[in-house]
Parts: sequence; C-alpha cells; structure tokens
Amino acid sequence: MKIEDFHNCSAHLMKKTIAVLVENQFGVLTHVSGLFSARGFNIDSLAVGETEDPTISRMTIVVDGDEKTLEQVKKQLNRLIDVIKVIDLTGEDFVGRELVLIKVKIDDENRSEILQIADTFQARIDDVKRKETVIELTGDQNKIRSFIEIMKPFGILEIVRTGCIAIGRRQ
Repeated sequence: MKIEDFHNCSAHLMKKTIAVLVENQFGVLTHVSGLFSARGFNIDSLAVGETEDPTISRMTIVVDGDEKTLEQVKKQLNRLIDVIKVIDLTGEDFVGRELVLIKVKIDDENRSEILQIADTFQARIDDVKRKETVIELTGDQNKIRSFIEIMKPFGILEIVRTGCIAIGRRQ
C-alpha cells in the first residue's frame, strides 16, 4: 500500500475507485450502475452530486474487480452519450473521504467517555438527547471502521454512510 492510500477511501489494493463526470439528467445513474452490474461488479460505494457546473454531476464509484473487466467497463462508460469523462483514480494520488452519522445510546455514566472518544477522532456531536446522541465523522474507511468498532459496546442504534467521494491531486 502506498503512503497516500492511507488518506483514500479505497484503502485495499483490490478496490478500484473511478470518478465519472456525467450530464445531470434523469436516468444517467441507472445506465452507469447497470454497466457495472452487467459485468458482475458489486458496487461497494456510489456517491453522486452536482459539480461546480449544475448541468454536470460527478459519480465516485468504488468496486472490487480485476483490471481486464474494469477496462471493458471504462470503455463502455465512455461510449454512453451522457458520460463526459471517466477518471480511474486507482493507483493515482487522490484524496478520498466518507461521511458517517452514528446514533449511539448515551447515559450519565458513559456520556463523557463517548464525547472524549468523539473528540479524539475529531468527530462532531450533531444532536444530544437524554438517551442517545448523533455523531458525525468524516475520514477514510479505516478511520470510520475503527470509530464504529469503538462505539459498538456503547450500543449503536443506527448508522448512515455516504460512500466514498474522491478527487485527484494535481501533479
């Protein structure tokens, strides 16, 4: 694993991270995700959002798969009329992050410990009730996975994750 992979969402070398710039139109997500499922790829993470241009969306897709099949998928993606550009970030220097919201049981006995752990992870407390709290954390998959494991003994009530978003670094 390269040093820069520590900062990326796809910390495993088998994972492929692809950014796809597409026309911001109805049905594009279905066409793009359909190409992956048709080739037998399981999409581990898919995040879509508007770019600086509201007519263009950026998809960040994280999948497991071999290089040969992935090359075929990239060629087919480039043939789709709504696809503007396909960027394979795998092996490149990029910044990748994920957002997670975790609802955890909280009481007078564990409140300070939970808040201290959240502070250590540079997480943000978004909501505190008498018996539960919502914690927001941004980071790579390893950081998020570690935080979830530490929170389990307190009683996780709910987890919501965005999936990876990624952007290449300029050389």
